[in-house]
Amino acid sequence: MKRIPLLSTALIFLWFSTTAQDTLTLSRGQCEAIFLRENLSLIAGRLNIPMAEAEVKQASLWPNPQFTLDEINLWATRHQTGGEEVSPPIIGNWGRNQQYAVSLEQLIYTAGKRKKLMALQGVGVEKAQQYFNDLLRNLKLELRRQITELQYLQLSEQTFQTQLQSVNDLLSVYERQLEKGNIAATQVTRLQSKQFELQKELHELKQQNNEIQKELKQLLHLPPQTFLKLGSEQFERALTDETIPTYQALVSKASTNRPDYQLALLEKSYSEKSYSYEKALRTPDITVNGRYDRNGSTMLNFVGFGASIDLPLFNKNQGNIRKAELGIQQAKILSQQVLHNVETEVAASYKSLLNAHAFQKGIDPRYLQRLDQSLDAHTRNFLSKNINMLEYLDFLESYQQNKLSILDASRDLNNAVEEVNYASGTELIP
Repeated sequence: MKRIPLLSTALIFLWFSTTAQDTLTLSRGQCEAIFLRENLSLIAGRLNIPMAEAEVKQASLWPNPQFTLDEINLWATRHQTGGEEVSPPIIGNWGRNQQYAVSLEQLIYTAGKRKKLMALQGVGVEKAQQYFNDLLRNLKLELRRQITELQYLQLSEQTFQTQLQSVNDLLSVYERQLEKGNIAATQVTRLQSKQFELQKELHELKQQNNEIQKELKQLLHLPPQTFLKLGSEQFERALTDETIPTYQALVSKASTNRPDYQLALLEKSYSEKSYSYEKALRTPDITVNGRYDRNGSTMLNFVGFGASIDLPLFNKNQGNIRKAELGIQQAKILSQQVLHNVETEVAASYKSLLNAHAFQKGIDPRYLQRLDQSLDAHTRNFLSKNINMLEYLDFLESYQQNKLSILDASRDLNNAVEEVNYASGTELIP
C-alpha cells in the first residue's frame, strides 16, 4: 500500500492523479522531496543525533547516593534481657534491645571529571550530526545518479521508438509491395532485420530501466509495483562558464562543508578532550558518608561522619593518558590525509566537469532538430526511391549514434555536476 499519511498534500494529489495504473510521474525535485521524507536509511540515521544527545544528558548526572541498612538483630541475647543492658523500645513497646545501623554515602567527582565527560560526549553529538550529513551526501549522490540514468534510458527509448516506428511504417508499405510482386523479398528481409535489431535494443533498455526502477523505489521507499516515470526537465543542464565556480572556491567550500573532513577534525577534538578527561581520572574521587548506629557500641545512639579516597600509589591512569596522547597525534595525521584526499577529489571532479561542459558546449542546439527533420526526409526519399536501402539503413545507424551521443553528453554533464557538488560537500552548482 502507498504510504499516503507521510506525504504532503501536494504529493497526495500527485499520487492519485497518475493516469496509468501503478504509474507515478515525478520531476527531479519531487523525487528529492519524497527521498528526504521517506528514505528509511535517513530516518534511522537521523535518530543517532538524539541518541548522542542522550549520552550528554547521562554524562551530566551525578551518581546516586547509596543507602545502607544493616546490623539488624532479629532477637535479643539472654545477657540483654537479664536487665543489666536493657535498651528502650523504638516505637511503643516494639524494638526493645533492638540494634541496627543506617548509613548514607555519596560519591563526589573531583578535577572536573563530570564537565570533562560532558564535553567529550558533546563532541559525540557533533560527530553524529556529521555522520548523518555524510550519509545524506552519499545517498543524494546515488539518488541523483539514478534519476539521471532513468531519464537517459527513457529518452533513449524514445529515440529507438522513433526509429522503430519509421521502420514499421516502411515495412508495412514494402510488405504490400511484395504481395503485389513489385519488389524483391530481400528488401523486406533487410527491413525486418533492422526492425528486430531495434526491438532488441529496446528490450535491453527496458531491462536496464527495470533495474534502475528497483534502485530508485528503494531510495524513495515506493511500493514495489509502482512504475516510475520521470519528466525530462533538468536533464540538460543550462550551464555556462560564469556559473562554474573556480577550483579555489571549491576547495575552500570542501574544507568547510565536507562531512568526512569535519569528522576528521572532530576526531582530533575528541582525542584532545579524551586526553583531558583521562588526566582528570588520575585524581581520586572522594566518597563522603554519614552513619547512625543504635546499640552498636557503648553509645546507644551513635551518629558519625566520614570520607574515603583512593591512594594513587600504583595506578595513576598512566596507560590511558599515554593512549589518549598518542590519539591526538594520530588524529592530526589522519586529518591531513583526509584533507589531501578532499583536494584530490575536488581537482579530479572539477577537471571532469570542464571536459563535459566543453564537449556539450560544442554541440549546436539546432543540430538535434535538424537531425529529426533529416529522419523524416530520408524516410520520404526512401519511399520515393531517391535513395536506396543501404543509404537509408546507414542513415538510421548514424541517426541512432548521434542521438545517443547527444544524450550521453547531457548525462555526463549531469553526473559531472553532481560529482563536483559531492566533492565540495555543497551544492555550488544548481
